[in-house]
Amino acid sequence: MAGRVLRPGDRILFDDAEWTVTAVGEAVRLVDRTGASQVVLLSYLLSSTGFELLSGAPTPVAPRLEPAGLLEALPTAVVKEARAWERHVLEVQTGLLPGAQQPRAGFDPQSTTLEQREEAKATELTAAGRRTSAVTVKRRRLRYRAQGLWGLVDHRHTRPSSPYGRVDERVVQAAREAIAAQAVQSTGTKSRLRRQVQEAVIARFGEGTVPLPSARTFDRLVDALSTGQHTFGSATTRRSLAQRPEGAFTRTVANRPGELVQIDTTPLDVMAVFDDGVAGRVELTIALDVATRTICAAIVRPRATKAVDASLLLARMLVPEPMRPGWSTALSMAHSRIPHSRLLELDARLEQAAARPVIAPEAVVIDRGRVFISETFVRACDRLGISVLPAHPRTPTDKAIVERTFGSINTLFCQHVAGYTGPSTTHRGQDVQARTVWTVEQVQELFDEWVLAGWQVRPHEGLRDPHLPATVLSPNEMYAALITAAGYVPIPLVGEDYLELLPVQWRRINADGIHLDHRTYDCSDLNPLRRQDSGISAKDGRWAVHYDPYDLSRVWVRDTRAGGWVTVPWTLHHLARQPFADFTWRAARQIVTQRGGDDTDQAAIAAALERLLTRAGEGPARQRRTAARTHSAPSHLPHTAAPEPSESSPDEEQELAQIIPFGVFDPTAEEPYR
Repeated sequence: MAGRVLRPGDRILFDDAEWTVTAVGEAVRLVDRTGASQVVLLSYLLSSTGFELLSGAPTPVAPRLEPAGLLEALPTAVVKEARAWERHVLEVQTGLLPGAQQPRAGFDPQSTTLEQREEAKATELTAAGRRTSAVTVKRRRLRYRAQGLWGLVDHRHTRPSSPYGRVDERVVQAAREAIAAQAVQSTGTKSRLRRQVQEAVIARFGEGTVPLPSARTFDRLVDALSTGQHTFGSATTRRSLAQRPEGAFTRTVANRPGELVQIDTTPLDVMAVFDDGVAGRVELTIALDVATRTICAAIVRPRATKAVDASLLLARMLVPEPMRPGWSTALSMAHSRIPHSRLLELDARLEQAAARPVIAPEAVVIDRGRVFISETFVRACDRLGISVLPAHPRTPTDKAIVERTFGSINTLFCQHVAGYTGPSTTHRGQDVQARTVWTVEQVQELFDEWVLAGWQVRPHEGLRDPHLPATVLSPNEMYAALITAAGYVPIPLVGEDYLELLPVQWRRINADGIHLDHRTYDCSDLNPLRRQDSGISAKDGRWAVHYDPYDLSRVWVRDTRAGGWVTVPWTLHHLARQPFADFTWRAARQIVTQRGGDDTDQAAIAAALERLLTRAGEGPARQRRTAARTHSAPSHLPHTAAPEPSESSPDEEQELAQIIPFGVFDPTAEEPYR
């Protein structure tokens, strides 16, 4: 391969002086005009600043490597023609055809010059019916010398063809804008799109100014412009693709359990039976740990997930999942890949725990739904020391892992549950409600068991051992591997912590009790607090009243004087003996209003509420759904009556529970995961 060569006799510029090269090796001897000489390393000479070759033999440019990939993309006839020319050029250049032993007459380099061989080749090709001049042969020889076989290719076939053909660029731009506008429109046809483009071109450039393509050409143009955009497919997929951010995708990385947890809610493709027999779809909220892909906690609710549900989801993450009656012992943490014996020394709560890791989140990624940006949820995260990271608006890729997990749940769990609806109405079977047999509580129970028996032990393609990349790990195995390095610190929660997570209203304690949304709460324990100032000047002396939106039969008042909490029942709870939610109360008030009554009359509302809950099956479908949602939304706290005065003496000693101290995790003593 010929290239730039430094030879004896060449004149060069070095150190701002002219020199003549007299010898070349690892070192170069240089002589100037006065006869003075010096020896310089060749590598130092060539890399020095200001070095320049002033004169010397012309050096040919090094040939380029042939683009083999482009050659494979050419038509077979074009490559065949180039290879035929290669034989002719090689014979002109060397005097021998490929594979020949002796030169043919007129091509012997010993008796002919290069120009004579070019003339002979042109004459030969012309006589064979391919009119060719010596200039053409020379030009092809030089191109072959510089580019190889690629230089002999007919480059009319290498020019990239326009995907839009000869369509006017103004029409292409209008079509591109119209296709982008389809993201928020209902799915239409190409004929509608063609009419929109035609109207846009006429409005912008005038009638008859821009030539419009034929219908078939326009269809080919649309196919080229709409690739991968689902312009004429699913509207939901099209909107999702339109929200995809531009630029390269980056992988979400977490190196320890709890470092990053993604939380989201989605309608589950399963119908559940409510207490009165009404069937409806439920909603699933999960917290997914990015590092281990563990479903840390999950809550199944009717289509009315509240901020308190999201807050209690955090609380469920921090406590072990207890083994339940009927579960196989294989689902216990003691029989899992999790290092149970070592963790049990640190957290005694894990003794009868199921095989679900207890992960304390450091940061949670949420969307901007009102459930997750509510004061209740943000306050809960602040109390638990968790950073809240809201996703960017209309950017589902910010929490792509939990979004993808929902798809896996539909495939691995939902489609096997009686009452499966399919991802859309077009996939729904006939009379799904008739085959719906599980209640909301039972769906929750089934999902919790599936998480332990299916998800946590199933190998996940996103989990790989860094030392054995070919090994795919399950969430429990990944947790066992990471907890050895990251450590484990238990965060115990007591009953009062759950009360702290409930939403709060600030109210005064009057002589007749506490008024909350036209309900009155009262009991004898409020006697020391009636008409008293709470001492919280920021709230004008009002008291903090916490309530459960799914059970309004009682509230909890924080006693800022003596400390602790006061449980206060609703005064008319005996008229509506079943627990009821806030949306049930609003529905009862609406019934009273429709009957011409006073929607602030507690007795009338309580009577309507009792009829709504006990005879919901006889009312309109909307009222049945309201009652069913009430029945299927279990309270987060045990149903206890208002506290009665204690019969024991204040001096009477009470037996205290044993306090179990928590330890500190020692990574060096951790047993390896199996």
